[in-house]
Amino acid sequence: MIKQLKFVTIPTSDQDRALAFWTEKMGFRIVTDQPMGPGKRWIELGIPGAETGVVLFTPEGQEDRIGSFFNGSFACDDVDYSYRQLSARGVAFEGPPEKQPWGHFAKFRDPDGNVFVLSSR
Repeated sequence: MIKQLKFVTIPTSDQDRALAFWTEKMGFRIVTDQPMGPGKRWIELGIPGAETGVVLFTPEGQEDRIGSFFNGSFACDDVDYSYRQLSARGVAFEGPPEKQPWGHFAKFRDPDGNVFVLSSR
């Protein structure tokens, strides 16, 4: 039966730019980078310390997803620390971390304008 979520896709208009962002600024590693159809590649990235990965790929007909809100959350041990470290690397946050009754979080954007939540308990 199902035992984990293998990967999620992040829609992108420029795979090379997205790859540079997720590897150089976010610290993810390349698992595979293979041709997949005309002018596109299947780029799967691993997240350090996690089993779930991300794929930088936009399926045909889903280009309207580029620049939208990512329905998920990246987890970290300390949002304040991660916010400082990632900001220093040039990651654009919508504002400083916030604390709510349900958790501590900050929102950031990738070069395509996709919005992601970074959270901790």
